[in-house]
Amino acid sequence: QVQLVESGGGLVQPGGSLRLSCTASGDIFRINAMAWYRQPPGKQRELVAKVWHDDNTNYADSVKGRFTISRDSAENTVYLQMNSLKPEDTAVYYCNAPGLTYRRGVHYDTDDFWGQGTLVNVSS
Repeated sequence: QVQLVESGGGLVQPGGSLRLSCTASGDIFRINAMAWYRQPPGKQRELVAKVWHDDNTNYADSVKGRFTISRDSAENTVYLQMNSLKPEDTAVYYCNAPGLTYRRGVHYDTDDFWGQGTLVNVSS
């Protein structure tokens, strides 16, 4: 079974930094892209950053210049370096692998996988 597992969340003061990581495991054939989403309490989940297999990236305007997404294809891992954190960055952060292709029995399937989320709390 394919799994995405996040780590690195926690409590940090405004202006501080955190680095999140997410590793995909299982019988994976191809990961087209990996992304980070976040969901603040009581709000809709939103895209934070995305990186494609060719290292092309996209960021939400609210995090440009502060967050950096990167990947390690050999380890099926994506990172989110978060600097200059603000209280409004507080959210559960989710790792996402859209269009992940994996082996299921003798066939290959493609699906959209999500991690369980890791909480980032930016507070004094």
